[in-house]
Amino acid sequence: MLDLLIHNATLPDGRQNMSVAVQDGRIAELKEGWQAPARDVVDAGGQLLSPPFVDPHFHMDATLSYGLPRVNQSGTLLEGIALWGELKPLLKAEALIERALAYCDWAVAKGLLAIRTHVDTSDASLLAVDALLEVKRLVAPYIDLQLVAFPQDGVLRSAGGVENLKRALDRGVDVVGGIPHFERTMADGAASVRLLCEIAAERGLLTDMHCDESDDPLSRHIETLTFEAQRLGLQGRVNGSHCTSMHSMDNYYVSKLLPLIAESGVSVIANPLINITLQGRHDTYPKRRGMTRVPELMAAGVNVAFGHDCVMDPWYGMGSGDMLEVAHMGLHVAQMTSQAGIRQCFDAVTVNAAQVMHLEGYGLTPGCDASFVLLQARDTVEAIRLRANRLKVWKKGRLLAETAPVAPRLHLEGRPEATRFFSNDAPPHARGTA
Repeated sequence: MLDLLIHNATLPDGRQNMSVAVQDGRIAELKEGWQAPARDVVDAGGQLLSPPFVDPHFHMDATLSYGLPRVNQSGTLLEGIALWGELKPLLKAEALIERALAYCDWAVAKGLLAIRTHVDTSDASLLAVDALLEVKRLVAPYIDLQLVAFPQDGVLRSAGGVENLKRALDRGVDVVGGIPHFERTMADGAASVRLLCEIAAERGLLTDMHCDESDDPLSRHIETLTFEAQRLGLQGRVNGSHCTSMHSMDNYYVSKLLPLIAESGVSVIANPLINITLQGRHDTYPKRRGMTRVPELMAAGVNVAFGHDCVMDPWYGMGSGDMLEVAHMGLHVAQMTSQAGIRQCFDAVTVNAAQVMHLEGYGLTPGCDASFVLLQARDTVEAIRLRANRLKVWKKGRLLAETAPVAPRLHLEGRPEATRFFSNDAPPHARGTA
Protein backbone atom coordinates (compact mmCIF):
# COMPACT_ATOMS: atom_id res chain seq x y z
CA MET A 1 0.00 0.00 0.00
CA LEU A 2 1.47 3.33 -1.11
CA ASP A 3 1.37 6.37 1.16
CA LEU A 4 0.24 8.69 -1.63
CA LEU A 5 -0.66 8.42 -5.31
CA ILE A 6 -1.09 11.53 -7.45
CA HIS A 7 -2.49 10.67 -10.88
CA ASN A 8 -3.56 12.52 -14.01
CA ALA A 9 -0.85 15.15 -13.53
CA THR A 10 0.97 17.26 -16.10
CA LEU A 11 4.71 17.68 -15.47
CA PRO A 12 6.87 20.73 -16.25
CA ASP A 13 8.50 18.90 -19.18
CA GLY A 14 5.07 18.55 -20.83
CA ARG A 15 4.32 14.90 -20.04
CA GLN A 16 0.60 14.37 -19.35
CA ASN A 17 -1.53 11.83 -17.50
CA MET A 18 1.39 11.07 -15.20
CA SER A 19 1.11 9.14 -11.94
CA VAL A 20 3.47 9.80 -9.05
CA ALA A 21 3.67 7.13 -6.36
CA VAL A 22 4.99 8.11 -2.93
CA GLN A 23 6.38 5.80 -0.26
CA ASP A 24 8.24 6.82 2.91
CA GLY A 25 8.60 10.41 1.79
CA ARG A 26 10.18 9.66 -1.57
CA ILE A 27 9.02 9.16 -5.14
CA ALA A 28 8.69 5.40 -5.59
CA GLU A 29 7.42 5.41 -9.16
CA LEU A 30 6.66 7.86 -11.96
CA LYS A 31 4.67 6.41 -14.86
CA GLU A 32 2.00 7.41 -17.33
CA GLY A 33 -1.53 6.33 -16.39
CA TRP A 34 -0.40 4.11 -13.53
CA GLN A 35 -2.78 3.00 -10.77
CA ALA A 36 -2.01 1.33 -7.46
CA PRO A 37 -3.59 1.11 -3.98
CA ALA A 38 -2.67 4.07 -1.76
CA ARG A 39 -3.79 5.52 1.57
CA ASP A 40 -4.29 8.88 -0.11
CA VAL A 41 -5.20 9.26 -3.79
CA VAL A 42 -5.22 12.69 -5.46
CA ASP A 43 -6.61 13.30 -8.94
CA ALA A 44 -4.58 16.22 -10.30
CA GLY A 45 -7.18 16.80 -13.00
CA GLY A 46 -4.54 17.45 -15.65
CA GLN A 47 -3.06 20.32 -13.66
CA LEU A 48 0.64 21.07 -13.36
CA LEU A 49 2.63 19.18 -10.72
CA SER A 50 6.01 20.78 -10.14
CA PRO A 51 8.85 20.35 -7.70
CA PRO A 52 8.61 23.11 -5.09
CA PHE A 53 9.72 26.64 -5.75
CA VAL A 54 13.20 27.64 -4.62
CA ASP A 55 14.39 31.13 -3.68
CA PRO A 56 18.21 31.18 -3.85
CA HIS A 57 18.59 34.82 -2.76
CA PHE A 58 16.72 36.42 0.13
CA HIS A 59 17.27 38.60 3.22
CA MET A 60 15.13 37.05 5.95
CA ASP A 61 16.73 39.03 8.77
CA ALA A 62 15.16 42.20 7.32
CA THR A 63 11.88 40.81 5.96
CA LEU A 64 8.56 42.34 7.05
CA SER A 65 10.37 45.27 8.73
CA TYR A 66 9.02 47.84 6.26
CA GLY A 67 8.60 51.24 7.96
CA LEU A 68 11.00 50.46 10.81
CA PRO A 69 12.26 52.94 11.83
CA ARG A 70 11.19 54.83 8.68
CA VAL A 71 10.49 54.31 4.99
CA ASN A 72 13.16 54.46 2.26
CA GLN A 73 12.06 57.69 0.58
CA SER A 74 14.59 57.74 -2.28
CA GLY A 75 14.13 54.08 -3.12
CA THR A 76 17.88 53.67 -3.60
CA LEU A 77 20.13 50.80 -2.59
CA LEU A 78 22.36 53.09 -0.53
CA GLU A 79 19.47 54.59 1.46
CA GLY A 80 18.25 51.06 2.10
CA ILE A 81 21.67 50.08 3.45
CA ALA A 82 21.75 53.23 5.60
CA LEU A 83 18.23 52.51 6.86
CA TRP A 84 19.20 48.94 7.76
CA GLY A 85 22.10 50.45 9.73
CA GLU A 86 19.58 52.56 11.67
CA LEU A 87 17.38 49.54 12.32
CA LYS A 88 20.07 47.11 13.48
CA PRO A 89 20.58 48.67 16.95
CA LEU A 90 16.82 48.42 17.51
CA LEU A 91 16.49 44.76 16.55
CA LYS A 92 15.19 42.27 19.08
CA ALA A 93 15.77 38.57 18.49
CA GLU A 94 12.19 37.65 19.37
CA ALA A 95 10.71 40.13 16.89
CA LEU A 96 13.12 39.08 14.13
CA ILE A 97 12.22 35.42 14.68
CA GLU A 98 8.50 36.23 14.67
CA ARG A 99 8.75 38.12 11.37
CA ALA A 100 10.87 35.39 9.77
CA LEU A 101 8.45 32.65 10.85
CA ALA A 102 5.52 34.66 9.49
CA TYR A 103 7.31 34.93 6.16
CA CYS A 104 8.02 31.18 6.17
CA ASP A 105 4.27 30.60 6.57
CA TRP A 106 3.69 32.77 3.49
CA ALA A 107 6.35 30.79 1.64
CA VAL A 108 4.79 27.40 2.39
CA ALA A 109 1.40 28.61 1.17
CA LYS A 110 3.08 29.66 -2.10
CA GLY A 111 4.86 26.32 -2.55
CA LEU A 112 8.26 27.86 -1.71
CA LEU A 113 10.06 25.15 0.29
CA ALA A 114 13.74 26.06 -0.08
CA ILE A 115 15.28 29.47 0.66
CA ARG A 116 18.86 30.70 0.73
CA THR A 117 18.91 33.75 2.98
CA HIS A 118 21.78 36.12 3.61
CA VAL A 119 22.19 37.17 7.23
CA ASP A 120 24.16 40.26 8.24
CA THR A 121 27.34 39.46 10.15
CA SER A 122 28.54 43.08 10.55
CA ASP A 123 27.11 43.40 14.06
CA ALA A 124 29.56 41.87 16.55
CA SER A 125 26.66 40.58 18.66
CA LEU A 126 25.58 38.29 15.75
CA LEU A 127 22.01 38.74 16.98
CA ALA A 128 20.56 38.19 13.51
CA VAL A 129 22.74 35.13 12.98
CA ASP A 130 21.58 33.47 16.17
CA ALA A 131 17.96 34.38 15.44
CA LEU A 132 18.02 32.86 11.95
CA LEU A 133 19.82 29.76 13.17
CA GLU A 134 16.86 29.30 15.51
CA VAL A 135 14.42 29.91 12.64
CA LYS A 136 16.30 27.32 10.57
CA ARG A 137 15.84 24.79 13.37
CA LEU A 138 12.14 25.56 13.74
CA VAL A 139 11.25 25.37 10.04
CA ALA A 140 13.47 22.37 9.21
CA PRO A 141 10.50 19.96 8.93
CA TYR A 142 9.03 21.95 6.03
CA ILE A 143 11.57 24.46 4.60
CA ASP A 144 15.18 23.90 3.58
CA LEU A 145 16.70 27.12 4.92
CA GLN A 146 20.30 27.82 3.94
CA LEU A 147 22.13 30.71 5.62
CA VAL A 148 24.82 32.90 4.03
CA ALA A 149 27.28 34.83 6.23
CA PHE A 150 26.85 38.29 4.70
CA PRO A 151 29.06 41.19 5.82
CA GLN A 152 26.59 43.90 4.76
CA ASP A 153 28.94 46.74 5.73
CA GLY A 154 31.91 45.23 3.85
CA VAL A 155 34.12 42.51 5.31
CA LEU A 156 37.21 44.75 5.06
CA ARG A 157 35.44 48.09 5.41
CA SER A 158 33.95 47.37 8.85
CA ALA A 159 35.88 46.76 12.05
CA GLY A 160 35.98 43.08 12.94
CA GLY A 161 34.36 42.11 9.65
CA VAL A 162 36.49 39.03 8.99
CA GLU A 163 36.34 37.79 12.56
CA ASN A 164 32.57 38.26 12.79
CA LEU A 165 32.06 36.32 9.57
CA LYS A 166 34.23 33.45 10.78
CA ARG A 167 32.34 33.36 14.09
CA ALA A 168 29.07 33.11 12.20
CA LEU A 169 30.43 30.17 10.20
CA ASP A 170 31.59 28.52 13.42
CA ARG A 171 28.03 28.77 14.75
CA GLY A 172 26.63 26.83 11.80
CA VAL A 173 26.03 29.30 8.96
CA ASP A 174 26.26 27.36 5.70
CA VAL A 175 27.67 29.65 2.98
CA VAL A 176 30.37 32.33 2.72
CA GLY A 177 29.06 35.68 1.43
CA GLY A 178 30.50 39.06 0.55
CA ILE A 179 29.81 42.46 -0.99
CA PRO A 180 32.97 43.54 -2.85
CA HIS A 181 31.42 46.57 -4.58
CA PHE A 182 30.66 48.09 -1.15
CA GLU A 183 34.28 47.97 0.01
CA ARG A 184 36.07 51.34 0.02
CA THR A 185 38.04 50.80 -3.18
CA MET A 186 37.99 48.50 -6.19
CA ALA A 187 41.26 47.02 -4.94
CA ASP A 188 39.73 46.30 -1.53
CA GLY A 189 36.75 44.71 -3.29
CA ALA A 190 39.02 42.37 -5.22
CA ALA A 191 40.98 41.58 -2.04
CA SER A 192 37.73 40.72 -0.22
CA VAL A 193 36.73 38.28 -2.98
CA ARG A 194 40.09 36.55 -2.74
CA LEU A 195 39.96 36.39 1.07
CA LEU A 196 36.39 35.11 1.25
CA CYS A 197 36.90 32.47 -1.43
CA GLU A 198 39.97 31.24 0.45
CA ILE A 199 37.88 30.94 3.63
CA ALA A 200 35.27 28.95 1.72
CA ALA A 201 37.94 26.67 0.22
CA GLU A 202 39.54 26.05 3.62
CA ARG A 203 36.21 25.15 5.19
CA GLY A 204 34.76 23.25 2.24
CA LEU A 205 31.81 25.63 1.96
CA LEU A 206 29.79 27.16 -0.84
CA THR A 207 30.26 30.83 -1.76
CA ASP A 208 27.65 33.42 -2.72
CA MET A 209 28.78 37.01 -3.34
CA HIS A 210 26.65 40.09 -3.84
CA CYS A 211 28.57 41.03 -6.94
CA ASP A 212 28.51 44.37 -8.78
CA GLU A 213 25.06 45.46 -7.60
CA SER A 214 25.68 48.76 -9.31
CA ASP A 215 25.01 50.73 -12.48
CA ASP A 216 28.77 51.31 -12.78
CA PRO A 217 30.04 49.38 -15.83
CA LEU A 218 33.54 49.42 -14.32
CA SER A 219 32.41 47.37 -11.31
CA ARG A 220 33.87 44.06 -12.46
CA HIS A 221 34.21 41.92 -9.36
CA ILE A 222 32.45 39.06 -11.15
CA GLU A 223 35.63 38.68 -13.19
CA THR A 224 37.67 38.33 -9.99
CA LEU A 225 35.15 35.86 -8.61
CA THR A 226 35.45 33.63 -11.68
CA PHE A 227 39.26 33.74 -11.42
CA GLU A 228 39.25 32.77 -7.74
CA ALA A 229 36.76 29.96 -8.37
CA GLN A 230 39.19 28.43 -10.87
CA ARG A 231 42.33 29.16 -8.86
CA LEU A 232 40.94 27.49 -5.75
CA GLY A 233 39.13 24.63 -7.48
CA LEU A 234 35.69 25.88 -6.44
CA GLN A 235 34.00 25.23 -9.78
CA GLY A 236 30.30 24.61 -9.29
CA ARG A 237 30.36 25.88 -5.70
CA VAL A 238 30.38 29.65 -6.32
CA ASN A 239 27.56 32.05 -7.15
CA GLY A 240 27.51 35.70 -8.15
CA SER A 241 24.30 37.46 -7.08
CA HIS A 242 22.83 40.50 -8.83
CA CYS A 243 25.67 41.25 -11.30
CA THR A 244 23.65 44.30 -12.37
CA SER A 245 26.67 46.24 -13.66
CA MET A 246 26.72 43.79 -16.57
CA HIS A 247 23.56 45.54 -17.79
CA SER A 248 25.69 48.65 -18.42
CA MET A 249 28.95 47.07 -19.56
CA ASP A 250 30.50 47.46 -22.99
CA ASN A 251 29.40 44.64 -25.28
CA TYR A 252 32.96 43.75 -26.25
CA TYR A 253 33.98 43.28 -22.62
CA VAL A 254 30.88 41.16 -21.99
CA SER A 255 31.80 38.96 -24.96
CA LYS A 256 34.99 38.12 -23.04
CA LEU A 257 33.30 37.88 -19.65
CA LEU A 258 30.53 35.41 -20.50
CA PRO A 259 32.82 32.51 -21.43
CA LEU A 260 34.94 33.21 -18.34
CA ILE A 261 31.87 32.80 -16.13
CA ALA A 262 30.85 29.62 -17.95
CA GLU A 263 34.35 28.10 -17.74
CA SER A 264 34.59 28.81 -14.02
CA GLY A 265 31.32 27.04 -13.21
CA VAL A 266 30.07 30.17 -11.41
CA SER A 267 26.29 30.49 -11.35
CA VAL A 268 24.43 33.80 -11.41
CA ILE A 269 21.30 34.91 -9.56
CA ALA A 270 19.25 37.81 -10.89
CA ASN A 271 16.64 39.42 -8.65
CA PRO A 272 14.18 40.94 -11.15
CA LEU A 273 11.80 42.68 -8.76
CA ILE A 274 14.58 44.40 -6.83
CA ASN A 275 17.09 44.97 -9.63
CA ILE A 276 14.63 47.04 -11.64
CA THR A 277 13.54 48.92 -8.50
CA LEU A 278 16.93 49.91 -7.07
CA GLN A 279 19.00 50.33 -10.23
CA GLY A 280 18.90 53.26 -12.63
CA ARG A 281 17.96 55.69 -9.86
CA HIS A 282 20.56 58.22 -11.03
CA ASP A 283 19.32 58.15 -14.63
CA THR A 284 16.92 60.58 -16.25
CA TYR A 285 15.95 59.12 -19.66
CA PRO A 286 16.71 56.71 -21.20
CA LYS A 287 16.53 54.96 -17.82
CA ARG A 288 18.40 51.70 -17.28
CA ARG A 289 16.48 48.94 -15.54
CA GLY A 290 19.53 47.19 -14.17
CA MET A 291 18.88 43.44 -14.38
CA THR A 292 21.84 41.42 -15.57
CA ARG A 293 22.02 39.81 -19.02
CA VAL A 294 19.93 36.74 -18.26
CA PRO A 295 19.31 35.27 -21.75
CA GLU A 296 22.91 35.87 -22.81
CA LEU A 297 24.24 34.16 -19.68
CA MET A 298 21.92 31.20 -20.24
CA ALA A 299 22.96 30.95 -23.89
CA ALA A 300 26.61 30.87 -22.77
CA GLY A 301 25.89 27.81 -20.59
CA VAL A 302 25.79 29.60 -17.22
CA ASN A 303 23.28 28.34 -14.66
CA VAL A 304 21.01 31.33 -13.98
CA ALA A 305 18.39 31.48 -11.25
CA PHE A 306 15.98 34.16 -10.02
CA GLY A 307 15.68 35.29 -6.41
CA HIS A 308 13.07 37.34 -4.58
CA ASP A 309 15.74 39.22 -2.57
CA CYS A 310 13.43 41.40 -0.45
CA VAL A 311 9.88 41.44 0.87
CA MET A 312 8.62 44.48 2.80
CA ASP A 313 11.98 45.65 4.11
CA PRO A 314 14.21 48.77 3.88
CA TRP A 315 14.84 48.13 0.18
CA TYR A 316 11.43 47.03 -1.10
CA GLY A 317 7.95 47.66 0.26
CA MET A 318 6.17 45.04 -1.85
CA GLY A 319 6.25 41.26 -2.23
CA SER A 320 4.47 38.18 -0.92
CA GLY A 321 6.88 35.28 -1.26
CA ASP A 322 5.52 34.34 -4.68
CA MET A 323 8.30 33.03 -6.94
CA LEU A 324 5.93 33.04 -9.92
CA GLU A 325 5.72 36.82 -9.51
CA VAL A 326 9.52 36.86 -9.66
CA ALA A 327 9.55 34.73 -12.81
CA HIS A 328 6.80 36.87 -14.35
CA MET A 329 8.80 40.06 -13.84
CA GLY A 330 12.00 38.35 -14.98
CA LEU A 331 10.64 37.32 -18.36
CA HIS A 332 9.37 40.84 -18.99
CA VAL A 333 12.60 42.62 -18.07
CA ALA A 334 14.75 40.09 -19.97
CA GLN A 335 12.27 40.10 -22.89
CA MET A 336 12.17 36.31 -22.72
CA THR A 337 8.69 36.10 -24.21
CA SER A 338 9.15 33.11 -26.49
CA GLN A 339 7.63 29.85 -25.29
CA ALA A 340 11.13 28.49 -24.65
CA GLY A 341 12.12 31.69 -22.83
CA ILE A 342 9.10 31.57 -20.55
CA ARG A 343 9.84 27.95 -19.68
CA GLN A 344 13.44 28.95 -18.88
CA CYS A 345 12.08 31.53 -16.44
CA PHE A 346 10.07 28.79 -14.71
CA ASP A 347 13.27 26.75 -14.43
CA ALA A 348 14.98 29.81 -12.91
CA VAL A 349 12.73 29.57 -9.83
CA THR A 350 12.78 25.77 -9.61
CA VAL A 351 15.50 23.45 -10.95
CA ASN A 352 18.15 26.10 -11.66
CA ALA A 353 17.74 27.60 -8.20
CA ALA A 354 17.90 24.14 -6.62
CA GLN A 355 21.21 23.58 -8.43
CA VAL A 356 22.60 26.83 -7.00
CA MET A 357 21.71 25.67 -3.49
CA HIS A 358 23.02 22.12 -4.07
CA LEU A 359 19.72 20.73 -2.82
CA GLU A 360 19.75 16.97 -2.36
CA GLY A 361 16.73 14.90 -3.36
CA TYR A 362 15.16 17.68 -5.43
CA GLY A 363 13.28 16.83 -8.59
CA LEU A 364 10.66 14.62 -10.20
CA THR A 365 12.41 11.28 -10.63
CA PRO A 366 12.16 8.07 -8.61
CA GLY A 367 14.25 8.34 -5.46
CA CYS A 368 13.81 12.10 -5.11
CA ASP A 369 11.96 13.62 -2.17
CA ALA A 370 8.19 13.59 -2.61
CA SER A 371 8.00 17.37 -2.39
CA PHE A 372 5.63 18.99 -4.87
CA VAL A 373 3.34 21.87 -5.60
CA LEU A 374 0.11 21.31 -7.56
CA LEU A 375 -0.68 24.44 -9.56
CA GLN A 376 -3.98 25.54 -11.08
CA ALA A 377 -2.45 25.68 -14.54
CA ARG A 378 -2.00 23.33 -17.47
CA ASP A 379 1.68 24.05 -18.11
CA THR A 380 4.59 26.21 -16.96
CA VAL A 381 3.78 29.03 -19.38
CA GLU A 382 0.25 29.30 -18.04
CA ALA A 383 1.53 29.05 -14.47
CA ILE A 384 3.63 32.18 -14.91
CA ARG A 385 1.01 34.03 -16.95
CA LEU A 386 -1.60 33.59 -14.21
CA ARG A 387 0.75 33.46 -11.21
CA ALA A 388 -1.21 30.28 -10.72
CA ASN A 389 -3.03 29.35 -7.56
CA ARG A 390 -1.28 26.69 -5.44
CA LEU A 391 -3.84 23.95 -4.97
CA LYS A 392 -1.72 21.65 -2.78
CA VAL A 393 1.80 21.70 -1.38
CA TRP A 394 3.58 18.57 -0.14
CA LYS A 395 6.89 18.12 1.66
CA LYS A 396 8.27 14.58 1.56
CA GLY A 397 4.77 13.22 1.00
CA ARG A 398 3.14 15.25 3.79
CA LEU A 399 0.46 17.77 2.84
CA LEU A 400 1.50 21.19 4.16
CA ALA A 401 -0.97 23.58 2.54
CA GLU A 402 -3.93 23.67 0.22
CA THR A 403 -5.98 26.41 -1.40
CA ALA A 404 -9.42 26.08 -3.00
CA PRO A 405 -9.48 26.46 -6.78
CA VAL A 406 -9.94 30.01 -7.97
CA ALA A 407 -13.28 30.08 -9.78
CA PRO A 408 -14.88 33.52 -10.24
CA ARG A 409 -18.63 33.32 -10.78
CA LEU A 410 -19.78 35.74 -13.46
CA HIS A 411 -23.16 37.51 -13.52
CA LEU A 412 -23.29 39.19 -16.93
CA GLU A 413 -26.43 40.71 -18.40
CA GLY A 414 -27.72 38.77 -21.39
CA ARG A 415 -25.43 35.79 -20.80
CA PRO A 416 -25.96 32.64 -18.72
CA GLU A 417 -24.47 32.75 -15.26
CA ALA A 418 -21.19 30.85 -15.36
CA THR A 419 -18.25 29.80 -13.27
CA ARG A 420 -15.02 30.04 -15.22
CA PHE A 421 -11.63 28.58 -14.51
CA PHE A 422 -9.84 31.16 -16.62
CA SER A 423 -6.70 29.07 -16.98
CA ASN A 424 -8.66 26.49 -18.98
CA ASP A 425 -10.97 28.77 -20.95
CA ALA A 426 -8.69 30.30 -23.55
CA PRO A 427 -10.32 30.60 -27.00
CA PRO A 428 -9.33 27.86 -29.49
CA HIS A 429 -6.84 30.04 -31.40
CA ALA A 430 -4.97 30.71 -28.14
CA ARG A 431 -4.69 26.97 -27.55
CA GLY A 432 -3.02 26.44 -30.88
CA THR A 433 -6.02 24.80 -32.62
CA ALA A 434 -7.79 25.89 -35.80
